[in-house]
Amino acid sequence: MKATFMYGAGDVRVETVPDPVIQQPTDAIVRTVLACVCGSDLHPYHSLPASGQGLSMGHELIGIVEEIGSAVTNVAKGDFVIVPFAFQDNTCVFCREGFQTSCVHGGWYGTPAAAGLQAELARIPQANGSLVVIPGGLAGVDESLLASLLTLSDVYLTGYHAAHMGKVQAGKTVTVIGDGAVGLSAVLASKQLGAERIILMGRHEVRTNLGVEFGATDVVAERGAEGIARVMELTGGEGSHIVIEAVGHLPAYEQAYGIVRPGGVISRVGVPQYEDAPIGFGSLFGKNATLTGGPAPVRAYLDAALPQVLAGTINPGKVFDRSVRLDDVASGYQAMNDRTALKVLVTP
Repeated sequence: MKATFMYGAGDVRVETVPDPVIQQPTDAIVRTVLACVCGSDLHPYHSLPASGQGLSMGHELIGIVEEIGSAVTNVAKGDFVIVPFAFQDNTCVFCREGFQTSCVHGGWYGTPAAAGLQAELARIPQANGSLVVIPGGLAGVDESLLASLLTLSDVYLTGYHAAHMGKVQAGKTVTVIGDGAVGLSAVLASKQLGAERIILMGRHEVRTNLGVEFGATDVVAERGAEGIARVMELTGGEGSHIVIEAVGHLPAYEQAYGIVRPGGVISRVGVPQYEDAPIGFGSLFGKNATLTGGPAPVRAYLDAALPQVLAGTINPGKVFDRSVRLDDVASGYQAMNDRTALKVLVTP
């Protein structure tokens, strides 16, 4: 089969490798219908040291079950499924508490535990807890819904996780920092959760226009101190009840604590590209602010979101604005890196 590897910053290659096989009774093999490039894939694209050993890439997938291990009972060969970006048993103590990305038997794709999902076939560990069957099968689902179904493997439900952890509800003001696919998904999720006002901080007009379509009431193009001042002006000097940081760089975090309201919440889902972040009097402590967020346990939210997509209540697949074949996936990385594409679909 063909699969994607990264050999260093900017060096993405598609190679032919052996097909995956069942290694454990809890495994399944899934054939790709759609995969995609994630904004988090751009972090190694910018900084991965050159190596003779390629890094297996990809963690978002919908596909058809080709084979199951002897212990797999929740899915069958031929099922059309969503593959969450982390695998989990969905039965351990942390899974039961709604934090499946901390599953004691779980893990990540693109690691020694499981190869990446930008490939023609994928081995899915813990298939009983990881795979979610799409009713009706591939033949029974309108093709226009496929992109939105794919967002349930990561991007939309990562945005939803940010809003959920921030306790977005009616009457609240939410500020979303970042106009990438996760930030826009957080806007859509905040709208679904009843936010009264949603301020989107971004300066790419095509993206912020989609943010307005998703529910943003205000757009702030300024950054840094100017951006903070503008949000404070919009909120009458009070700040935002919830700030969703969907970028992962320190300047975005600094904006977040600059605009959060006293007693408010900063919810981070942008993978942090820093280790040291201010938490003292001038940032969090003085405002009694809460800092939350982390890797989204999308499996916790998938069962509720799937009917919304199938019914057309939400259309998060609008974040995809380009499609490439797997053979040409390197161009998808380049387009997202150049900001000529927001999020790129990958077809086998």
